[in-house]
Amino acid sequence: MNYKTHFTSARFLMITMALAAINLLSGCGIYSFTGASISPDVKTISVKYFPNNAPLVQPTLSNTFTEALRDKFTNQTNLKLVKSGGDLNIEGEITGYSTEPVAIQGNQQAALQRLKITISVRFTNKMDEKQNFETSFSRYEDYDASYSLSQVESGLIETITDALAQDVFNKAVVNW
Repeated sequence: MNYKTHFTSARFLMITMALAAINLLSGCGIYSFTGASISPDVKTISVKYFPNNAPLVQPTLSNTFTEALRDKFTNQTNLKLVKSGGDLNIEGEITGYSTEPVAIQGNQQAALQRLKITISVRFTNKMDEKQNFETSFSRYEDYDASYSLSQVESGLIETITDALAQDVFNKAVVNW
């Protein structure tokens, strides 16, 4: 066996061993590259629809947030999404949707506006009740006051709901 063949074989063996180790660690529920630490006994998750109970209602927000949360768990874990009765269950509501001026300038005009969304979440883990929680999360994004909310709203909602979904994901399954 010449040097080149030996080097290629050793490299192939190292890559194979590394992939096997990654598969073993991520498959058994010990660790995933998203940081999720989920017991191997947990197989399903249910994410109920988040109704919009905020004083100011944005018509598409409930669906946008609920889908972002479902996508977060299905894309970053091996859990199967079920309609109800999952090993993990997430439910709640949107409790706040507001805009307010920020960065007031010398001429009493706002340079920025802030869109803020608040949600209330109840998380239940059937396999480990110590992980259950009920809490609120808020996120906001600022935008240039020269734009109307309707001009930037869809992009802001997407950014904020993605951040809120990440917050819920972290609190529910990332145990660092």
